[in-house]
Amino acid sequence: MTRLPPALLRPHLLRPYATVHSPVILAKPPNPPPEPPSSRRPIDRFLLDALARTPSTSRTPLPQLIHQYLDRVGHVLRAQLPYEPHPSSSRRVSSDNNSDVHLIAHVAREGDRSKITLSSAFAIDSSDGQPIVVTCAHTLEEIRWSPLLVLPDAPHPSSLFSPPDLSHARSSGSFILSTVDSAPTSYPISSILSSLHRSDLLLLSPSSMRLPLRSLPVSPYPVPAGAPIRAHFVSEIEPEEPGWMPFVGGTWSKWVHGTVLGYRDFAGREAEPGTYDALSHMLFQPLPTAGSSGGPIVDENTGAVIGVMLGTRMDSSVEGVRGWGVPAETIFEMFSLPGLKLKS
Repeated sequence: MTRLPPALLRPHLLRPYATVHSPVILAKPPNPPPEPPSSRRPIDRFLLDALARTPSTSRTPLPQLIHQYLDRVGHVLRAQLPYEPHPSSSRRVSSDNNSDVHLIAHVAREGDRSKITLSSAFAIDSSDGQPIVVTCAHTLEEIRWSPLLVLPDAPHPSSLFSPPDLSHARSSGSFILSTVDSAPTSYPISSILSSLHRSDLLLLSPSSMRLPLRSLPVSPYPVPAGAPIRAHFVSEIEPEEPGWMPFVGGTWSKWVHGTVLGYRDFAGREAEPGTYDALSHMLFQPLPTAGSSGGPIVDENTGAVIGVMLGTRMDSSVEGVRGWGVPAETIFEMFSLPGLKLKS
């Protein structure tokens, strides 16, 4: 048996085993002070005031809307969406008019704390005459996980209808913001009619409005890559470049000219219109601004909506970041097909 030299047996030279020490517990930093009302964005003040002015009996709280969003995924409405690939001159989307596009705001407030998410939206026609608004879903997903909006842990969905809207403590709701007679107006969203989670789309039903929203024509046919388009961009502050016009609640908007760059399926592979490829997403330029998600992409040649903006995405290390949207044909998946009668 080989013995180690005494020098190697000195305690400070031996390799010790791992030992567990009591960790130092650091105190959680205090929450930042609430943002003073004067420093909030004008649109935030407008929305918080709209939330306070609207009685809880006249608006649908966000927990209920979120329940509908989860429950009605892939729901097909009994109504039909008209095919309008070549709308008449009176129906074409005009770049001279920014009142055809609206804002959707999801608002939650508890005391001095608040959470607001914004997206763009536009109204579409339906065979039953019901007012329907198209927008993106990711802004609802964002506020869904807000600490201000914790859904109660209850097995029965009916419990979602009552708890979180406490008087003077916690309130929430979704609103559509539009311009009527050059003045911003807000109307509560009454329900979510259908949702497509993978496509990031929502169909919303607003409450009764003083004036009906002008619907935009929607084409079920995708345009080829290279086709010229117009997209409605939104900015919270006035950009330096010309052409931006005052929009709803102190925001700014502009119809921006661009080009369709191509299509992708859900696996990210290139897809071609006119084939059996699934056109799950469309790429376009230029890059949309924050707040433009949910807004329309319009065919420059026909004036019909051929897509919905969702944001930006890295296409590849070579191509870089591109505008990311969904073809308008996806909207038709939430409506009945012409001549198809659904069973009751």
